Amino acid sequence: MNESDFPLPPATFEFLVFSLKMQAELRMGILMLPGETEASIDMNAARHTIDMLAMLAEKTKGNLSLEEQRLIENSLTELRFRFVQVTEKANEKSQILTPDGKPADDEEPRIIIP
Repeated sequence: MNESDFPLPPATFEFLVFSLKMQAELRMGILMLPGETEASIDMNAARHTIDMLAMLAEKTKGNLSLEEQRLIENSLTELRFRFVQVTEKANEKSQILTPDGKPADDEEPRIIIP
């Protein structure tokens, strides 16, 4: 049996939110795929994914059920908190560099908060 033999989950709003959340968590190194021995951290990609989820929340405002609204808001709150935590931890270890290669000790997260 190969990977294409497994059925795909239904295309729902909840699945989309969970997919984006998981993608951001992977990029922040919070989750690792099976078989990985080291987390691959890409904070710019994590920030972009969080920003996409925030845009989705803004564009769907007023069109979601209460459960969907809570899901996306809670996901954004958790991801933003985790982003700050990971950024602070990395800054403590001086692992984050600016695009010009300088330490980003004073760089602040740039997540858009509506």
